[in-house]
Amino acid sequence: MKKQILLILSILTITFTVASNPEPAFKGGEWFKFKMSYSGFLKAGNATLQVNETTLNGKPVFHVVGKGWTTGMIKWFFKVEDRYESYFDKTTILPYKFIRNIDEGGHKKNIEIKFDQENRKALVYNKKHDTKKTVDTNANVQDMVSTFYYLRNKLDTNTLKVGDEIKLDMFFDEENYGFKLKFLGKENLDTNFGTVETLMFRPYVMAGRVFKEEESLTLWVSNDKNKIPLRIKADLAVGSLRADLEAFKGLKHSFKIIADN
Repeated sequence: MKKQILLILSILTITFTVASNPEPAFKGGEWFKFKMSYSGFLKAGNATLQVNETTLNGKPVFHVVGKGWTTGMIKWFFKVEDRYESYFDKTTILPYKFIRNIDEGGHKKNIEIKFDQENRKALVYNKKHDTKKTVDTNANVQDMVSTFYYLRNKLDTNTLKVGDEIKLDMFFDEENYGFKLKFLGKENLDTNFGTVETLMFRPYVMAGRVFKEEESLTLWVSNDKNKIPLRIKADLAVGSLRADLEAFKGLKHSFKIIADN
């Protein structure tokens, strides 16, 4: 279960494609809350994302805090308390610092990464083991949290075509990661807030013990200026996992509802 929950929290950050979007999709004060359920009835956990504004080394930045935790029956036999933080430039949306502090059933990590964007380096500080190392990165590298906000600002829905594949680069822990997803088209989705027009994506995952097949994930993203994830569904080897947007505040743009519940 822990891999499924961690994946859902991670996928929330990588659902968009890079293109030109002149109007910012978010602002300071934005907050999301997601609820997760297993096989459609068993509550599995929650996740939140909060955007703050501050300065880092004299530079104005957005400071985003992401949290994830198990709830209900799941919590009794597998407790998760995860915290992710990203400090990224308010103009370029490129990260300067990333923090991952997690406790997943006793498996703990506390990692801080400082990015040198100009020289394409990442200084990785493993606080648990008190070790430091420098790793080469790709140009304009993103962390798993800043990716969400960077690509929301770059999503151009006018150029998306059904079947388009989007490739993303991220740096996570001590490695560079490539990620690919396919645009499936548009769908009107029934949510807690009403019926919303969405863009559907299918990320590629590794089939095996967790997932039934390579195309086991589906994402629904609001087709408006906010570009927020509304639902993620994962077909697992046993059962399924779903994350739904449960609450929000501080959106920069109006949230388009086609029809009320």
